[in-house]
Amino acid sequence: MTYAGTRVIHDADSHLMELADCLDDFMDAKTRARYDDLPKIKAWPRDGKWVKDARAKQADAAFRDGAAANILLRKDYEALGAFIREDRPRALDELGFASQLVFTTWCLGNFGLDEGNDLGLAYATAEAHNRMMTAFCAVDRRFLATAYVPLADVDRATATAKSALAMGAKALMIPSRCPKGHSPSHIAFDPVWRMAEEAGLPILFHVGGEEKINPDYFTNGMPKVKDFHGGEENFTSVSYMMIPHSVMLSLAAMIFDGVLDRHPKLKVGVIELGASWLPGWMRFMDAGADAFRKGEERLQKLSLKPSDFVRRQVRVTPYSHEDTGWIIKNAGEQVCLFSSDYPHVEGGRNPLKRFDDSLVTVSPQARERFYCDNFIDLMGEGLPEDLRRPARVAA
Repeated sequence: MTYAGTRVIHDADSHLMELADCLDDFMDAKTRARYDDLPKIKAWPRDGKWVKDARAKQADAAFRDGAAANILLRKDYEALGAFIREDRPRALDELGFASQLVFTTWCLGNFGLDEGNDLGLAYATAEAHNRMMTAFCAVDRRFLATAYVPLADVDRATATAKSALAMGAKALMIPSRCPKGHSPSHIAFDPVWRMAEEAGLPILFHVGGEEKINPDYFTNGMPKVKDFHGGEENFTSVSYMMIPHSVMLSLAAMIFDGVLDRHPKLKVGVIELGASWLPGWMRFMDAGADAFRKGEERLQKLSLKPSDFVRRQVRVTPYSHEDTGWIIKNAGEQVCLFSSDYPHVEGGRNPLKRFDDSLVTVSPQARERFYCDNFIDLMGEGLPEDLRRPARVAA
């Protein structure tokens, strides 16, 4: 019996755990030389001890024999299929999910290049990432590759989106933080949204592309708080509060400025950014639209209330520790999606139990939408027809 059992479940969030050489085969020599000079890359040597240890462990026969029994217990680089693409189909077989959206780990945020002065390197690195992702996911059609499109430059963003779709990406990921000099809702990005809409593929936001918390919040006169890995690079309780801020503002701007109205078939996924904020944000947008409608022509032109655009076109993944049943009851049963975050520690050891426990308060139809139907709606043409509702596994 797989982890999912007899249910058809689609997973809206899974990850590669890339090694330090992950982009090497996907960059030309000039790009590689500039990329290698980045401080973050210099600090992450390709032949570091942790790289050797990860490869050695995944090559050890005795360790590999325990992969199935520990499918949700082994995390990060110890997980089955973490960085060896030939192992990833077996991991999905053990999990029993019908499909998985696959995101990067190491490349999330594009190494901060979008906010720098070398946009040539920013877009070259993003395209190398996109080639890497599509190559990894080509091992099995159940894996749906995500491609990254920086919004720092309009013309380059359009070209990168076109290239990503041509290479077989199933979704276009954009940063939730506002790019320098223009809004993500700028009308010049309409060709990007149009390409995705016509291809029947979604635009995605994912944690890692958001505005970071002001570090002064950590200077509180008390001992420094470590993150859940024991370090300082991931979230603590205070920085966790910042996670949805950027996407709330960016997506509100896109709704108020008519992006979803002009592209009614475009779907937007908000992945690994939580969802407890969702009901209040929807109401706050409606309140804002009511308050400013008389003075703003753009609001007068909207064909729906902001919250109705969300229900029609936006799909969001709650964290497993959130009260998903409450979110669904207050935001609408068409909005929320299941995600495992495999193989990240944050996904937990039994996400299905945590979600199931929360979903006892909603209808069977809402549960089916959460685990299956809302993902099908989000992915559109990116999810082959035969993978949408495959035959259930016999008990």
